[in-house]
Amino acid sequence: MDALVALPLLILLMAIGLPVAWSFAGVLAYLAFVFDANLNTLMLQGFRSLNSLVLVALPLFILTGYLMQSGGIARRIIAFVSRLATGKGGMGSAMVLSSSIFGAIAGTATAAIASIGSIMTEPLVARGYPRGRVAALLGISSLLGILIPPSITMILFAVVTRQSVAACFAATIGPAIVLILGLILYNRFLVGRAFEEVEVAEEGPRESFGKVTLRALPALTLPVIILGGIYGGIFTPTESAAVAAVAALIVGGLIYREFTWKSLAGSIIEAAETTGTIILILLFSFMISRILAFERVPQDMTEAIQAVVHNPIIALLMVNLVLIIAGMLMDDVSVTVVIAPLFMPLMVANGVNPVHFAAIVGCSVVIGANSPPVAPTLFLSCRITRAPIMQAVMPAIGLMTFVAFPVMLVTTFWEDLSLAIPRALGLM
Repeated sequence: MDALVALPLLILLMAIGLPVAWSFAGVLAYLAFVFDANLNTLMLQGFRSLNSLVLVALPLFILTGYLMQSGGIARRIIAFVSRLATGKGGMGSAMVLSSSIFGAIAGTATAAIASIGSIMTEPLVARGYPRGRVAALLGISSLLGILIPPSITMILFAVVTRQSVAACFAATIGPAIVLILGLILYNRFLVGRAFEEVEVAEEGPRESFGKVTLRALPALTLPVIILGGIYGGIFTPTESAAVAAVAALIVGGLIYREFTWKSLAGSIIEAAETTGTIILILLFSFMISRILAFERVPQDMTEAIQAVVHNPIIALLMVNLVLIIAGMLMDDVSVTVVIAPLFMPLMVANGVNPVHFAAIVGCSVVIGANSPPVAPTLFLSCRITRAPIMQAVMPAIGLMTFVAFPVMLVTTFWEDLSLAIPRALGLM
């Protein structure tokens, strides 16, 4: 019973403004006190868990995201996609597609919001998109970086649940494609109903499509190299992170020539700060998991739920609900490292493949990260787009209700959507 206080305590500590990493430390201190755990042993086990080659990919993919932002890579991707996505709802579609390409290189939502939002907000507003709707669409589509490999969230999931990183990467491709199509179609449906999209005359001569494509080609080769290398067996996901960082340096520095010493140093510092926070969270979460596992909390919780809920469908829906609620209150890293290991025994007991569960967790983060009261992704999106949060909440709820939540349900109950690609690639 004492262990059940851990999650509410974590939420409370974050709600009062304590940094996420130190909120985890507070929960660890509580559990260590309640269960009289040996902190010396826990610390040693925590550091051993961090001694993983897979985790080397984290700082490298995070750095890649910041390098794309400061090296002009994101801007050229957006320019290319904006010319490609024409017709009704074209600019909104361009934002979704740009986020998906960005996610296929960097694997992070934060850098996507900063890069894509800062470039596309004003053109979208000029074309008649309400600023709040731009923020909502940016918040949802930026999380395609969690679903489209390589994904930092899926790396964390694989580490804490001891699954194959490549299999977890592949499991989220199907849901990501469905989410992209859903966002584009829903945006097209709203044009002319919720708002009017107007044409804007371009300043100066219009560049040819061939010239825009040629300029974007070095940036567009990055996801091909990264994903092709992983699934072609050329290099591991960890090695792909190093390739991505080096490629971003070469493209941004030697081809586009937009790096300055100041911007390069800034990217490295920001990546180091983000990585440090995630590693601290992981360390404390590993130690918390050891205490919970020793006290058999996940197993006892699974047995208690199965004693009450006999229908696997109800159990899956309940897990979906818990994941969404947790995502409303915590960031994607916290949800992944805390909730995923906790519910893994329950999911396996109900016949859910662990790799399938990775896709379910990824889809839940898309909803939770944009849902009040915390809504970290939506708040960041509003800050970048300069949209009042109250103007973005209802459009975000619409996107989640009619697109993201149905995608999560389809992912949950149609396992082939997640498992077909890993099986075809021989990853499971």
